[in-house]
Amino acid sequence: MRPVRSTHAHQTADFAELVCSNSLKSDSENTAPWLLKEEMRRANSLLMQLARETAVPAGHALAVDREVFARRVTEAIAAEPLITIRREEFTQVDEGSGYTLLASGPLTSDALSAEVARLSGSEHLYFYDSISPIVEADSIDMSRVYMAARYDKGTADYINCPMTREEYERFLDALIAARPVEGHDWEKLNYFEGCLPIEEIARRGRDTLRFGPMKPVGLIDPRSGKRPYAVVQLRQENLRADSYNLVGFQNHLKFGEQAQVLRLIPGLENAKFLRYGQIHRNTYINAPTLLTSSLQMRAHPRVMFAGQICGVEGYVESVATGLLAGLYLAALVQGRLPVTVPRATAHGSLVHYVTGADPKHFQPANITFDLLPTLEPQVRDKKLRQQMRCELALREFAAWWGSLPIPSSAR
Repeated sequence: MRPVRSTHAHQTADFAELVCSNSLKSDSENTAPWLLKEEMRRANSLLMQLARETAVPAGHALAVDREVFARRVTEAIAAEPLITIRREEFTQVDEGSGYTLLASGPLTSDALSAEVARLSGSEHLYFYDSISPIVEADSIDMSRVYMAARYDKGTADYINCPMTREEYERFLDALIAARPVEGHDWEKLNYFEGCLPIEEIARRGRDTLRFGPMKPVGLIDPRSGKRPYAVVQLRQENLRADSYNLVGFQNHLKFGEQAQVLRLIPGLENAKFLRYGQIHRNTYINAPTLLTSSLQMRAHPRVMFAGQICGVEGYVESVATGLLAGLYLAALVQGRLPVTVPRATAHGSLVHYVTGADPKHFQPANITFDLLPTLEPQVRDKKLRQQMRCELALREFAAWWGSLPIPSSAR
């Protein structure tokens, strides 16, 4: 619907604008996030291809220049002759004819949210998600920071702002005392545990941040040879390397308060903020009660859901459900039953959770090995166990992908 109607979090009219951060998480072999991406790469995912082409240095993680990535995605979709782009707010679903795939993302408009509530027959769920601040690279005092990647994994692509105990305590006191953005009476701050604002983390204990986004483990300062008391990491935001985001520093503070608190971080005393942290509402459905394994609504099989609105958390997870929904929808419009992805794959495990979790306690989930089936017999060695699970998943994915009636040119 952008730019006809915008949101309070998006800044452009491009598709695939990454709002919260520019990271697509770990790309280290035999990790769960890598496995999900690797399955998509083996299915020739256009988004994974564009992510690699627009990648910025991020150690062992896959991070992108979010502006270039979104622009490239938009150009690719606009150039496809079989796709017609209509820029308008979509507010009504005809569940009785044709097929509708709702992939409206977390920032679904109020009107479409009401339509989703009508289709689902119950009040939809939501949680609050966050946006990390971004600073201008030239405003960082490089004499007070050092370059490193945690445990020296990958290349030393992160700027690390080390803190002594005294600096940490001063920062923590200022953070807890800072004034938050005033909420509306109708808002219920139901934060997603995987993306808590830093002030919420800080209120859980004085050392909680040191075990979270400010964890110093594996980040030895080469200048002293010692581990700092706490560390704030900055990740490159774009290919020009002229801006960096504060990793894990999403917050719900007033902009003026953010400027004062964040400039207490060593190296950021004179930081120029290109964007401050924010909170936005993420809408998602109670998928276990509503969706089948083919991402179709149980009550309205001609309506499908994909992306964060279907109950996954994370960019890569959203892309994965979109890939599956596209394949399933293609089968349906051709009069075939969708061949669903095997449970043993990362894709299959993600959908299995979304459609089979306890609906009373359902919360969006990232891909983790906990979602995949356990190995039989069990393997004690963690690295070997993860490797074997990835090998099994990729074999299952390859067999499934090879069974689909897809033209050789698309493989």
